[in-house]
Amino acid sequence: MATWNLEKTNHHVLICNGSSCMKKDAEDVTEAIRSEITNLDLDQVIHTSRTRCNGRCKDAPVVIVYPEGTWYKEFTPELARTMVKEHLIEGKIMNDSVIYTYENGSFCAPESSDSISGVEKKAKVQQ
Repeated sequence: MATWNLEKTNHHVLICNGSSCMKKDAEDVTEAIRSEITNLDLDQVIHTSRTRCNGRCKDAPVVIVYPEGTWYKEFTPELARTMVKEHLIEGKIMNDSVIYTYENGSFCAPESSDSISGVEKKAKVQQ
C-alpha cells in the first residue's frame, strides 16, 4: 500500500464506487479520470480516491472535487475526461452535471439543478 506525499496536490477527486454507482459504470469513470490525469502528466497535482457510497445513489455515478466541494452526477467516461480538462485544469465548473457546490460555508444545489433534493437526515434524540 502506497503512502503518497500530497504536498503538491491541488485537487482531490473522490469517485464513488458504491454499489449503485458501480452498476452505472463507475469503474469505467474511475479509469477514465485516472488515465486522463496520467496522460496529461498531472499525477503530482491531482489525487484520486475511490469511495464507498456517498449517499446520492439516484445521481450515480457521483464524482466529488475538492477543495472546491463540487459534487457531480451521472458521470460517463467522456464526462470524466472532460472534467479533468475543464474543471481541474481550466477551473470551469461543468454546470450541467453539478449536484452541489460549496458556498458560504455550506453545500447548495444550483437553481438550474434537476437533481432530487434527497431525504433529510434525522437528528439524534438526546436521552
